[in-house]
Amino acid sequence: MKNIKHIFNTLLVAAFLSTAALTTTAQTTADVKTTPQGTSVIWGKVDGVAVEGMVQGPSTEVADLQVACVFEYTEGDIFNSPPALPAAVNGMVHLDHDLKGIITEIRKSGKFAGHAFETLLITPPAGTIGSKKLLLIGLGDRNKFTPELMKIVGSVAMNEALRLGVSHYAFASDLKDAGIDSPTALVAGYVVAGTFEAYRTQAWLKDKKMAAYKPLTKVTLLAGPAFYTVAGEGIKEAIAKLNK
Repeated sequence: MKNIKHIFNTLLVAAFLSTAALTTTAQTTADVKTTPQGTSVIWGKVDGVAVEGMVQGPSTEVADLQVACVFEYTEGDIFNSPPALPAAVNGMVHLDHDLKGIITEIRKSGKFAGHAFETLLITPPAGTIGSKKLLLIGLGDRNKFTPELMKIVGSVAMNEALRLGVSHYAFASDLKDAGIDSPTALVAGYVVAGTFEAYRTQAWLKDKKMAAYKPLTKVTLLAGPAFYTVAGEGIKEAIAKLNK
């Protein structure tokens, strides 16, 4: 009888723990705040340029120029989930797919190595992605990545956008897509800081008759559904510092 009671109590405890684990998992899932696709907001303006946040992937965003960031190639890097995001929410996977695998092919072949701050401009065939031009910016070795690097990447993106004469461009860091567990708000803040440091440098040169460019109207920073709100916090903080 004691053995039967012991077995019953053991089963009861196991059932309780299983229920608790399921409840905890459900709560954890519910606690992850996601933002619907297509959501956008103007977080603020810097020197007359609107800074927009958008829940969108780099393949579907409509802009004069789309900027996307990639690391030096490692086999299956954007497809290995985890650590990369699942294909359904992985913007780089969608971009690669819509361009018939060109992102993977050009990196794997070494035609674009993805070294830090290396750039490559692509003119996609009409109807493949939302933007008229695609600019790839290298992030270098994934194992040596630091958030501060994104400040320089933001500067590179702005300088290239001004050189191309666009009035609006979209920027996707693609760090989460590549499986990098980066601090979202900090990264977004560095991107904004670098973006407008470059813009102000060009404005300074223009005032001295040593630069000519078409003024920008808007920069759109893309974020996934799970990272939009956190990214916005970093963007707003960076805008506030720039506008002091």
